[in-house]
Amino acid sequence: MSTTADLITVLKKELKAAHMTYADLAQALDMAESSIKRMLAKGDMPLSRIDAICRALKLDFAELAQRVADTQPLLTELTAEQERAVVADEKLLLVAINVLSQWTLDQMTTSYRLSEAEVVKYLAQLDRVGIIELKPLNRYRLKVAKTFRWRPHGPVMQYFREHIVLDYFGGGFDGPAEGLVLVHGNVSRALAPSFMERLQRVAQDFAQQHQMDQKLKASEREGYTLVMAMRGWEPEAFLRLRR
Repeated sequence: MSTTADLITVLKKELKAAHMTYADLAQALDMAESSIKRMLAKGDMPLSRIDAICRALKLDFAELAQRVADTQPLLTELTAEQERAVVADEKLLLVAINVLSQWTLDQMTTSYRLSEAEVVKYLAQLDRVGIIELKPLNRYRLKVAKTFRWRPHGPVMQYFREHIVLDYFGGGFDGPAEGLVLVHGNVSRALAPSFMERLQRVAQDFAQQHQMDQKLKASEREGYTLVMAMRGWEPEAFLRLRR
């Protein structure tokens, strides 16, 4: 949520962009220039005054709020408490996964046994968490960075380990465009991070393709889950045989 200080910070930038001086603004608002400077410096003033400055700049207040939202840092991860709240309700977790894939409300209600009211309720919860900004007509804007991920040892990943991993790897990986690749080898410690960077680029390519293909008909798309990992590891059974 935008604070008054956030609004004033963006207002200052708008004043500069409009080439409007404090003297010009003071004249437009019928105030002393010193009062204008003091309020802007303190970063605190009534919303009615902020609205008046918007009018002087010919800027809609809603537009100002949107510009403030656009300047807010994107979320890279949730707190452990927030993740616990998400996994406590499987429907909320489902909607969270869907919004990260940028599904529409209609796609969710068509694909799952979720009513429109339920999805809207969960979207509102995700808005409060900060994953999305809920907009009119139940549209939303993602507020997560490209680097967003669930906490490595957090509640969501623990849920996946307990309920998802065996189900996922229990598949045959023998369908169209499916495959399971397992490679083990000893490589230079100095070069190992470069392989992880390549995996991350593949993940980004997959995510970008997902975005581009949203314009296709639903009948032309298929849901795939890409899992990639790399770690220093050896099966416990092998470790027991180590000298």
